[in-house]
Amino acid sequence: MELIQAISAKLNIRNAQVETVLQLLEEGATIPFIARYRKDKTGALDEVQIQNIQDEAKTVKEFTERKTFIEKTITEQGKMTEALQASLDKATTIAELEDIYLPYKPKRKTKAQTARENGLEPLALLILEQKNFDVPAAAATFINDKVAGADDALQGARDIIAEMINEDANVRAKLRKLFEDKATFQSKVLADKETEAAKYKDYFDFSEPVHKIPSHRILAILRGFLEGFLRISIGPVEEDALYMIEGVYITGSMNEAVEQVKKAAKDAYRRLLQPSLETEFRTALKAKADEEAINVFAENLRQLLLSSPLGSKRLLAIDPGYRTGCKVVCLDEKGELLHNDLIYVHEANRKYDSEHKIKELVAKYNIEVFAIGDGTAGRETEQFIKQLGLGLPLFLVNEDGASVYSASEVAREEFGDYDVTVRGAVSIGRRLMDPLAELVKIDPKSIGVGQYQHDVNQFRLKERLDQTVVSCVNQVGVNLNTASKHLLAYVSGIGTTLAGNIIKYRSEIGKFSSRDQLLKVPRLGGKAYEQCAGFLRIRNADNPLDASAVHPEAYTIVEKIAADNQVEVKALIGNEALLKTVQPKKYATETIGELTIQDIVKELNKPGLDPRSELEQFEFANIYKIEDVKVGMVVPGSVTNITRFGAFIDIGVKQDGLVHVSEIAHKYITDPNEVLKLNDKVQVKVLEVDTARKRIALSIKQAQEPPARNERPKIQGRNEGFKNNNTNKPKPATDISNMNMNDALNLLKKKFGK
Repeated sequence: MELIQAISAKLNIRNAQVETVLQLLEEGATIPFIARYRKDKTGALDEVQIQNIQDEAKTVKEFTERKTFIEKTITEQGKMTEALQASLDKATTIAELEDIYLPYKPKRKTKAQTARENGLEPLALLILEQKNFDVPAAAATFINDKVAGADDALQGARDIIAEMINEDANVRAKLRKLFEDKATFQSKVLADKETEAAKYKDYFDFSEPVHKIPSHRILAILRGFLEGFLRISIGPVEEDALYMIEGVYITGSMNEAVEQVKKAAKDAYRRLLQPSLETEFRTALKAKADEEAINVFAENLRQLLLSSPLGSKRLLAIDPGYRTGCKVVCLDEKGELLHNDLIYVHEANRKYDSEHKIKELVAKYNIEVFAIGDGTAGRETEQFIKQLGLGLPLFLVNEDGASVYSASEVAREEFGDYDVTVRGAVSIGRRLMDPLAELVKIDPKSIGVGQYQHDVNQFRLKERLDQTVVSCVNQVGVNLNTASKHLLAYVSGIGTTLAGNIIKYRSEIGKFSSRDQLLKVPRLGGKAYEQCAGFLRIRNADNPLDASAVHPEAYTIVEKIAADNQVEVKALIGNEALLKTVQPKKYATETIGELTIQDIVKELNKPGLDPRSELEQFEFANIYKIEDVKVGMVVPGSVTNITRFGAFIDIGVKQDGLVHVSEIAHKYITDPNEVLKLNDKVQVKVLEVDTARKRIALSIKQAQEPPARNERPKIQGRNEGFKNNNTNKPKPATDISNMNMNDALNLLKKKFGK
């Protein structure tokens, strides 16, 4: 119950909802299944909320396990007290637990331990009383065979005091707050590294408060640090930290003992506390930056996976190249390879043959669409195809990751008899037909929509990206009779082994005609069937509901709705007028409630509807390389990557341009995702071109007319009476914008008083 309450309080989700989600997860339900088919139980929590519950449960469990371990260890040492237990019970973070545990934690031999062994603890305690006494004389009484003189005795006493200050949970808590509020993240270039570290020039002498520094800067600085170009430090002004420590430990007026405590406090901060908290904050900032970068990557991946599909068309795909030629493949409506060839469109003496070959292939294979990879020679190949005048739609396809796919085990399984160039061309064609089905075969890190993906926590990155792929696959749904093993593996409840079994069984029976046949797949039991069935579609199935997102467990409800309306189930599908009359409350049961029935009615209106938008054609301007780009140009572009600081735009010249977040919209925004999505088509103005560094600065807002003044949101409240509608009507005498200052002030006093 404590776990449920802790999660509920943190996420502001009702106890009952948290309990239900945890129970369903414990029973083996997947997040997409819970979000889609258990809305009545969870109160319609979405995937993000369910994922947050799962993540928070893991965090709370880790905290509880650590607390239990610390309690056990201190108890076994015979040092547990009521006050100590109360402190542990009050702790809410791992950091607080560790501060309390620090004095009892097994550690390597310290200076303070040596001083204690040398009998200097009484001197340290005497000094801490901060009374006015002859400190050197008192220290001299502690000289022994291990303590050579009074100075050594005082040093040992200060070592003990420094460790006591370091292990004081109250001091650490106050310092941690000081770090949170006042610390800065600083970086400086190492001596003689300026030339090598040129790409980190912005961070040669850099400082920013830790509570303000954005994730991309943290990751950039840490990369420079790890590459040996920068040195970094994190901390507040030292005087502020010492003042805070002294506020806790200095209790007497200035005397020799107080002076010794001050020296110990400075040593404690410099030698123990500052390095410890700097490491803690560097780790925390890195974790926070990782999570933000991973979230950006995951959102970009989601948008890319849900890109508009072309659908089933016979297409000719080209993987462009200069010297090695362009690899050409012809694919049928299902993406099956019909033919492959090689043409040389960039060599004058072979251009005619290439033109003839393309025309021949288009006629022979009834080609409907061209797909061209957008990498090297992509725009030139596009130009070549347009000049043929065949009148067929042509799409430039992002080929990031195509080469990774071509050399992968997946590609070898699919096209073992063909070389990597053929596999790459097929991947380009298939990702135009169905981006989701093709991109799931590639490691998400190779798709080209993230930043710093090699710097962040790799386990967390993989976990998050896998969750994103699973979410997208189940959101779209999968055709059971055409899906590859790799696509099926991401369906709720299936996984790699069952996906292989499904493919094998499908080849044995020819094709599935019913969802129920899944139960005959080896090792696919009732639980797996419950999880996956609603996300798998069978077109032209025996039961028309098998082509929809209606779960088999709800078929009886649909049959009852049909019977009550005296029609066949098939006649319900798409019958908007009839479905409008359905009252969900009437058909609710103990297991399937109104929310689910509302979803069923929605699905019956448009069964199996692909949530992705339709693909639209897009053409770049007649520029092909960075040298063609001139400041002031306004050209079309496509959003290829989104970060917290801006968006990268492909304008057709191989190097993507950057639109800084401040140049995206006429209104203030902090995140480009507020306005842009991946693959959005936009007009951009060229602000700057750095040919040497291959950088292009762009603006979206400068390529647009700013909104008219009367279109801007009016300010509500006290200023409402003074709005300007920007019309040509004569302004009334009481309009202060026409008055001099004295008249305006007099009017305001009359209206509002002094």
